[in-house]
Amino acid sequence: MKKLLFFALCAAAGWFYFHASPAHWRGMPAPKDPFQSAVNLPAPFAHDSYTITPLARYKVTAVVLGRERYRLDGGAALSPVDLALGWGPMSVASVINGLSFSQSGRWYEYHWDGEPPLDPALMPTHSANTHCLPATAEVRQKVLAVKRHELVTLEGYLVEVTGPDGYHWRSSLTRDDTRGGSCEVLWVTSVISQRL
Repeated sequence: MKKLLFFALCAAAGWFYFHASPAHWRGMPAPKDPFQSAVNLPAPFAHDSYTITPLARYKVTAVVLGRERYRLDGGAALSPVDLALGWGPMSVASVINGLSFSQSGRWYEYHWDGEPPLDPALMPTHSANTHCLPATAEVRQKVLAVKRHELVTLEGYLVEVTGPDGYHWRSSLTRDDTRGGSCEVLWVTSVISQRL
């Protein structure tokens, strides 16, 4: 009986994972590009055994395309979750429903079948995998509570992180890169999320 219950729970979890609810809102809930500025940045500061160097002030309002929790990789102590974020045309429900998203190993990918729901040249410039480094315990709690298809506003700093044994993690500073190093490494000071 216990085995049957276990397999039933696994089947239910698998169905939920592969049949996530589609996006249902109208319009473009996150029409603006992220804000970024290198003016009046704070000095580098220590965090545990790391040095955090702010590279730019950053604020983004976007739809959460996906989230991936990390507990065991080298960056997990700093960044417990990655949020794949979409703004502009990548926040439109019909576009999101025409794509499949995946995250693993600190990477974010999207795929489509048949005709793309959006000009493929616009997809990478209006979405980003964001490594979230919470500045406080309260921010950590809030960022871990963010769910797929919510509208989220994150504020903080794009940063470079250095640490023991040559540890190095540097944020992208542009929205049009797509290869290694193209993710945003964000020291998050504020999180506001809402259901759409």
